[in-house]
Amino acid sequence: MSIMPKPHSALLIVGHGSTENPDSSTPYFDHADEIRSRNLFAEVHCCFWKEEPSMREVLYMIDSDEVYVVPDFISEGYFTQDVIPRELELSGSTTKVRGKTLHYCLPVGVHASMTGLILRRAKEAAPDLNPADTTLIITGHGTGLNQNSTKAIRDQVDLIAASGAGFAAVLDAYMEEQPFIAEWDKMSPSPNVIIVPFFISDGLHSFQDIPVLLGIEAEVGPAASQREVFRHNPHHLRGKTLYYTSAIGTERLLADVILDQISDFDQNYK
Repeated sequence: MSIMPKPHSALLIVGHGSTENPDSSTPYFDHADEIRSRNLFAEVHCCFWKEEPSMREVLYMIDSDEVYVVPDFISEGYFTQDVIPRELELSGSTTKVRGKTLHYCLPVGVHASMTGLILRRAKEAAPDLNPADTTLIITGHGTGLNQNSTKAIRDQVDLIAASGAGFAAVLDAYMEEQPFIAEWDKMSPSPNVIIVPFFISDGLHSFQDIPVLLGIEAEVGPAASQREVFRHNPHHLRGKTLYYTSAIGTERLLADVILDQISDFDQNYK
């Protein structure tokens, strides 16, 4: 979906960030650079919860009077429903804050166009596999903080299962709630398994924690940028052939999903 240029508006991409992993913020800046290169907005900025610039600082960096705020998050949950509105002083879909009009869009991960990115990522990881002999697992964190945090993943499972992609099974699994990703081999009915991490960045979880849970690595290693990439697909583990992809948010086409959310906002709220 294409959007009309907004030469008098700014785009603010909001991310989580990390004090522990140097790779965590990279995709957000990549998405910003991609959109900036298209000359659609007067300004494109990023801000973070755990890194600089912070949400509380960033409005002072923006000159435009109209700002589209897009959470570069996988799901609606604690951060998109509580933290971001609190930090940016948002009271609804459109809020006047310090003389600026802020439009608060839905997070990227809940947009229907994410389905195509997941299928693209799976195909890139294992281009020669017959889907009928393959289980696709979408994995995320899982949390007790907000039940919506797993909804985006379950929705994608349902969409892909109904899409005619032809996988033997399409499943969801999590780090910290059932069904657990550590049991990927037991839940997969087929000899081949593709696992797509439903995270924005190749950070602590997708590049360090989950490989241990899968059995690819024996212990948590350093960040991706500090070592050779471990993903030498396929991995022959537990009697299965496993393909593990990079996080869905590292896909440059996620910039298009950000724009899709802005287009949807214009259609539904303006």
